Amino acid sequence: MPTVLLVRHGRTTANASGVLAGWLPGVNLDEVGREQADAVGRRLREAGLAPVRLVSSPLPRCVETAERILAFGEAQADADAEAGTEAGGIPLDVDERLGECRYGAWTGRPLAELAKEPLWRVVQDHPSAAAFPPGEGESAGMPGESIAAMSARAVAAIREIDAQVAAAHGPEAIWVAVSHGDVIKAILADAAGTHLDLFQRIVVDPASVSVVRFTSTRPFVVRTNDIGGSLAGLVPPAAAASGDAAVGGGAGADAGPGGGAVDEPVSASS
Repeated sequence: MPTVLLVRHGRTTANASGVLAGWLPGVNLDEVGREQADAVGRRLREAGLAPVRLVSSPLPRCVETAERILAFGEAQADADAEAGTEAGGIPLDVDERLGECRYGAWTGRPLAELAKEPLWRVVQDHPSAAAFPPGEGESAGMPGESIAAMSARAVAAIREIDAQVAAAHGPEAIWVAVSHGDVIKAILADAAGTHLDLFQRIVVDPASVSVVRFTSTRPFVVRTNDIGGSLAGLVPPAAAASGDAAVGGGAGADAGPGGGAVDEPVSASS
């Protein structure tokens, strides 16, 4: 099955000011965030990775991140065309299921203030039971959602899209999903077989790349919170992954032919 690169959006004005953005309108990448998004696209191009599909949360901070990643892919496609090799751009798709958790009454409030709320401890210690109340006052009209519901929709979206990519492009395909910190943490927890109550142990920084490789039997978490360095090790192997993990740890992605199971679960933060 294919490999999905889960990219968190770059830094935003809300991130920089310590505000919980949620679905608040007008939250865009700041200068640092734009540079971070460009860096992700540059890393993909330098690694020779050619995603066959790019799907984003509908929120502007994710769409802009995805567009900046896509711009580097289009530049590579133009270079390939000039060189006479096969080239083809990919469209940017939007899937609302990859959108941020709907924080309701918490939307737009400072994190330092929210940390004093009784619900904060539930979110930290027992997130599967955390449900955000609908907005009121300045956040009126912002619906609330449970973290469990957010997780369910996001995981369903990733698995559905991955199956579509496999059917259209084969098991060695690579695709990109641009989403949000809590959403990606929930997807990674599911892929690792970890209870949602433990997903706060996972770190997903702005513009980080986390990687999940799906197989016919189970998903493998290949990388988490990767914020720099080469992505060349993600180039699809010549042989499709079997779905079995390496016993003893394997030799890693750079071992060369026969060096280890291509779908060994590895967690590498950088």
